Amino acid sequence: MRSHHPLLIRLLTHNIRYATDSPFLGEEKWAVRAPRIVGELRFNSAHCGEAFICLQEVLHQQLIDILSGLNGEHEGAAGEWAFIGVGRDDGKQAGEYSPIFYRPSVWTLQEWETVWLSETPSKPSRGWDAASIRILTIGLFQHRASKKQLVAMNTHLDDQGATSRSEAANIILTKIEEKSRGGRLSLFLAGDFNSQRSDDAYLKLTGTMSSMKDVQELWSIRERNGYGHTYTFTGFADDARTIIDFLFLNQASCAWAVHNFGILENKFDDQVYNSDHRAVVADVAMTPVPFPDSSVKRNSKA
Repeated sequence: MRSHHPLLIRLLTHNIRYATDSPFLGEEKWAVRAPRIVGELRFNSAHCGEAFICLQEVLHQQLIDILSGLNGEHEGAAGEWAFIGVGRDDGKQAGEYSPIFYRPSVWTLQEWETVWLSETPSKPSRGWDAASIRILTIGLFQHRASKKQLVAMNTHLDDQGATSRSEAANIILTKIEEKSRGGRLSLFLAGDFNSQRSDDAYLKLTGTMSSMKDVQELWSIRERNGYGHTYTFTGFADDARTIIDFLFLNQASCAWAVHNFGILENKFDDQVYNSDHRAVVADVAMTPVPFPDSSVKRNSKA
C-alpha cells in the first residue's frame, strides 16, 4: 500500500568537468580532482538514503572512479550505489555520460532509457547546430519503503548551438509529459543547461506550456536566500560567472515542498578547483496524488 506522507529526497547536480590531458590554466588533472569530487558527493549524500546524484561530463573512467569512491568498502555487485546512463557517442562507453546515481537498497529501478537530443533521438546523433552529441538520461524508480514512484531526468545541453538547446527543450518537455504520465508521476529534471534564465531553452522549460518549476525559484518564494553561492559556473579562475545549472520539479499532480537549497563551493583552502562548475543541491519533499496501481515493464534502452 502506498504511503501518502511526504518523502524527503536530496537532489544534487554537478558538471564535474571531463578528464582532459590538456587542462586549462588553473585546472588540475582528474587524478587530483577526483578525491575532491568523491568527497563532495559522499558528504552531501551521507545522511539521506533517498539521495539522487546527477552528474555531467563524466567519461567512463571517471564514472568508475566515482562509483568506486562512493561504494568504498562496499564496492562490487552489492555496492551501496548504482547508476544508470551510457556514453553519448556510441550508447555504450564512449564519450560523456550524464549518469544518475542512486541507492538500490532504497530505490527499485523499474525502467530507464537514454534519449539523444537530436532529430533522431533513438540513436547516437548530434542535433541541429550542436557542437557535440547531447543526451537525456531517464529513470523510473519506486521507493522500496513507501512504494512511491518517481521519474528522474538528467541532461547536458549544448554550449554552442542555440537552436540545439531550444529544440532539446522541446524533446525534454515531450518526454516529461510521457514519462510522468501526463503529470500523474512525480518528476525531477537536473543538469547543465548552458542556458541562463533569459535564454530560450530555460524559458521553454519553465513556461506556460510546461509543468516544471525551478527549485531555486520555489525556494526563493519561501526563504529568499539559499545557502552558498549565486553562480553555478566559474571557470578555473572565477572569471566566468553565470547560472546555467538547475534543478526542476514538476508541479502538475504532485505537491513538492523545497526544504533547503544551496550552491556549493568548488574550491577550498588548497585552491584546487574540483570542477569549473559548482554543485547545486536541494532537499525536497514529494507528496504525490494517489492513483491506481499500474504495471511497468523494465527497459534498459540505450
